[in-house]
Amino acid sequence: MADHAVSDDPQVQAQLDRLWSLSPGADVLGLERITRLLERLGDPHRALPPVFHVAGTNGKGSTCAFLRAAMEADGKSVHVFTSPHLVRFNERIRVSGQLIADDQLARYLERVLDIAEGVNASFFEVTTAAAFLAFAEHDADACIIEVGLGGRLDATNVLVDPVVCGIAQLGIDHQAFLGDTLEKIAAEKAGIAKEGAPLVTQRYPDSLHPIMQQAADRVGTFWVGQGESWDAAVYRDRLHYRDDLGRLDTPLPRLAGAHQVQNAALAFAMLRHQQVMPLPEAALKAAPLWAHWPARLQRLDHGPLLAPLPEGSTVWLDGGHNAGAGEAIGAYFTADRLEGQKLHLVIGMLANKEMDDFLAPFAGKIAHIHALPIPGHDHHSPERFAAIAAKWGIGSSAHDGPETAIRAVAADAANSGNATPKLLIGGSLYLAGEILRLNEQLPD
Repeated sequence: MADHAVSDDPQVQAQLDRLWSLSPGADVLGLERITRLLERLGDPHRALPPVFHVAGTNGKGSTCAFLRAAMEADGKSVHVFTSPHLVRFNERIRVSGQLIADDQLARYLERVLDIAEGVNASFFEVTTAAAFLAFAEHDADACIIEVGLGGRLDATNVLVDPVVCGIAQLGIDHQAFLGDTLEKIAAEKAGIAKEGAPLVTQRYPDSLHPIMQQAADRVGTFWVGQGESWDAAVYRDRLHYRDDLGRLDTPLPRLAGAHQVQNAALAFAMLRHQQVMPLPEAALKAAPLWAHWPARLQRLDHGPLLAPLPEGSTVWLDGGHNAGAGEAIGAYFTADRLEGQKLHLVIGMLANKEMDDFLAPFAGKIAHIHALPIPGHDHHSPERFAAIAAKWGIGSSAHDGPETAIRAVAADAANSGNATPKLLIGGSLYLAGEILRLNEQLPD
């Protein structure tokens, strides 16, 4: 699917322009093209530090953040590959703990593109090859690799010997690629299972247990499922984790939302069920407070974009865009957190996302819907948002960009005398990236 990545660095932009001329990013999953690319590069994916491979519908990026935080708390050097980026393409590739520099990024993209003629590789496949090449050529103690889409046919699944594989929350998303039932999606995600690498998962419905077990059996590994081999819960404002190795008591995650407890616990389970890189308990206890993952119920600063709002405003940003994300985000906004108010929802969503399912958990919590376009992408129309607002008995309005939406909220606050309005901006990671750029809060 189109990524529309651009860069302020002319060297990087030159390679992105080459990428689009060579590979228009056809939406075809499979391992043939990435395998050919990597063969031409000398198979760098076979020379990586110990790999932690993470899939899931929601929560896989946050799980990667907790893994990284735990490793770095113990002084480890970590390569990280995640997607998509929010503002800068460099966010996808973190080399030895640091975002890849522009000159490095341009050089690695160039090396991949120089050998890519005739492969017809997608944008993501070229990016994956560039990341693996960079990781193979720089020392680190570990690699954390996030699956892009699905698992079984995702470009990252060329990895041959990860030390552990993890799967976060499962839900219905990307049906055109992964199937329209939870069982089909689970089977695709479980396709990352590898021989000798424990397959660690969050808690799933009983109907999915045979799918996970069969995936593990098929490659000669074992399934480590929450509720069976490990578990976690919140008690007295602490995260309590337990498995066969014993119990772990840690602070709650700094990342907002009850769902982050399960993502942190999945990271703990992955770390504790592999033998290649053991970490001390102190590192695991530090991870919930060290982990940072932007555009996940992120509290925004009062930067340039939000300047029209009263100083007492509270603004959250989240890129979630499917039913599972909607449920998690909606649950976060309790009556106590909203302090008797309702949210102004500033939202844009891609047309291929199930808007009604995402918004359902927000019923009764929204004061007004401010609909935005997603430039360069097919997106839901203002009329679709207006229909939801009418059903809920609230107002809606359409805006041509985030700036006008924020000014409208500010005007409403002034007219109503509300010095502490509360806003949620969300519905799309593309929109989230634009918000961070406009508010000058670049991910680092």
